[in-house]
Amino acid sequence: MTDIAFILNGEEIRVDAPPTRTLLDWLRETRGLTGTKEGCNEGDCGACTVLVTDDNGVRALNACILLMPQLHGKAVRTVEGISGPDGALHPVQAAMLEHHGSQCGFCTPGFVASLAAGHLQGRTDHDVVLAGNLCRCTGYAPIIRAAQAAEAAEAPDWMDEPLDGFDPGPAPFAPETADDLAAWYLANPDATLIAGATDVGLWITKQLRDLPKVAFLNRCADLKGIEIGTDTLRVGAAVTMTEMLAVLEVYHPSYATMVRRYGSEQVRNAATVGGNIANGSPIGDNPPALIALGATLHLRKGDARREMPLEAFFLDYGKQDRERGEFVEAVTLPLRAPSLRCYKLSKRFDQDISAVCGCFNLTIEDGKVTAARIAFGGMAGIPKRAASVEAALLGQAWSEATVAAALPAFEQDFTPLSDMRASAAYRLEAAKGMLRRYYAEMSGQPADLMEVRA
Repeated sequence: MTDIAFILNGEEIRVDAPPTRTLLDWLRETRGLTGTKEGCNEGDCGACTVLVTDDNGVRALNACILLMPQLHGKAVRTVEGISGPDGALHPVQAAMLEHHGSQCGFCTPGFVASLAAGHLQGRTDHDVVLAGNLCRCTGYAPIIRAAQAAEAAEAPDWMDEPLDGFDPGPAPFAPETADDLAAWYLANPDATLIAGATDVGLWITKQLRDLPKVAFLNRCADLKGIEIGTDTLRVGAAVTMTEMLAVLEVYHPSYATMVRRYGSEQVRNAATVGGNIANGSPIGDNPPALIALGATLHLRKGDARREMPLEAFFLDYGKQDRERGEFVEAVTLPLRAPSLRCYKLSKRFDQDISAVCGCFNLTIEDGKVTAARIAFGGMAGIPKRAASVEAALLGQAWSEATVAAALPAFEQDFTPLSDMRASAAYRLEAAKGMLRRYYAEMSGQPADLMEVRA
């Protein structure tokens, strides 16, 4: 237990809490603020959405997988604090009432929190802002109408967060620099490193794991940098997916389109690039894109650093080339790759785990394939290149016939599993379809599934 200091609905709070205590549990069980609801308890439904403000501004986060030490020095606002001290309604609350956007009420606090965060940010992309709030008992239209109605209203003054002059004191469980982290982790290699907690949070809420020794990385500013060079982009491990998305929209638009479907607004606001790589998930959406780009991974252990092609990091299911006490420091990728295309297939369009994620990056010169990098998630126990498919394409004329001839090579590269998301046979056919789609798109044919109609 240690001292965690933050501002809650305008009031300074100091709390003794274990590092794996979630904000949702603390709000409901200790503070009695039950407006924030527990739905899925894994960051999917958005019923527990709260507003968190720090030096970088306000963002919506899922309280169910937000751990108390992550709040140190920040301001939190729950649905109880979105209305005024005298009970006056926030513009988005008034609009939800006027446009009949609430029915049973269970999901409403999360909607209001997401809308209030978007309102403070001046957002009008309401479908994106609300993609992480899954209940639609009133239908989509009344909620979107409410969001649109509140756009022009000024934010109430009670939503201002008094962070200026707030001195929270030393942060618990949190190194301040990568150097501090490296020294601490070298001495505590059995510890769990927590960045956004979008994965580790589920270890706590679903697997009920005990994590006796942890370190939070959110205060390591030198892990949050994005360096844009002449030909490369170096992204720090603690860069959030929201921050990554903003850069990708400029330099890798297809990758950005895929990231827009990565989790939800609340998840992207917390999840980090390094965390998505380090957890070694075979269905993480970043690694296939980064592998197709030929990205380089940067690792650090104490004062020693090493780098490797990202694809070499993944050895087997649940096993990565990372030593005890070593952590992901950054990833470097090409600044531009005009032929990169990323395709995500999932049952839901928004915030769903990929059944198959395929990324393609081919070089065509004088009508022939001169270079090929193709990588998939969801097709093996690790994110993996389609080496046989690449070999079948290299040196061949870029044509439908070449693509058709390369399709059987998918069976040489992958023996996917069947699970609740897709059968093995479906995954193989989907992967083949993605190569066909890539050919169509690169040949100038309509291939945007949001625009193509039967």
